[in-house]
Amino acid sequence: MTTGSLLAVCRVHELLPTKDSTGVTAIDKRAVEGPVNVHPLGLTGDIQASRKHHGGPMKALYAYSQEDADFWTRQLGREVTPGLFGENLRVAGIDASNAVIGERWAVGEQVVLEVTMPRTPCVNFARYLGERSWVRRFAEANRVGTYLSVVTKGSIRAGDEIRVTGVPGHGVSAAQVYAGLDDRQAQRLLDSAEAGEFTLTPQVRKSALQGLKVAAPA
Repeated sequence: MTTGSLLAVCRVHELLPTKDSTGVTAIDKRAVEGPVNVHPLGLTGDIQASRKHHGGPMKALYAYSQEDADFWTRQLGREVTPGLFGENLRVAGIDASNAVIGERWAVGEQVVLEVTMPRTPCVNFARYLGERSWVRRFAEANRVGTYLSVVTKGSIRAGDEIRVTGVPGHGVSAAQVYAGLDDRQAQRLLDSAEAGEFTLTPQVRKSALQGLKVAAPA
C-alpha cells in the first residue's frame, strides 16, 4: 500500500479581480494551520469563483505533489510554495499527476477522497503567476496534479498520513487523460467504469470517447 503525507492544507486567501465574465478568481490559496473540515464541495472556508470550471463535487479538491512543485521551483527560479498553483492539498510521497483515475486516498483518520480528473491550466492561472507562455509550459510538462471528489467527509490537517487504499485495474492516470488516450487506454477506462469500479466524470468520459474515435478506421 502506497503511503505519503499531507504537507499543507490550502484555501483561498483573497479573491483577485479578473477580466473574464466571473470577475474574480479564488486561485490565491495559502496554507492554513490546524484542522480543516472537508465536505462534498471542498474545504470549509474555501471557495471556487467559477464552479463551472473549478468546482463542484467532482472537483471538490485539487492536489499537487511536492515533487512536481520542486521541478517547477528549479524551472522558475523561485519557490513554489503550498497553494501557489491554486491547490488545496500539497502532498509528498504521492504522485498526484500520475494517480490512477478512481484511485482512493484515505487522509488522516476520517477523510476518503477519489481521484477524478486532471487539472486544465487556464488564463487566470497564467496571469496570477505572471510567467510567459505559462499555459503552454505547464501543459507540455504534464505535471498537472489531480482533482478529487469527497467519498467520506471529516477533518484533515498538515502532517496527516495519506494511504492509497484502492486502485482500479484500468491503470489510466490523470496525466495520461490530459495527454490524450489511445484506444486501449480509453477502452480499459470505459470498461472499468461500466463495471462500477469508480465514478467516471463527463470530462474524462469525453476524453475516452475521443480516444476511441481517433483510433477508429476511416
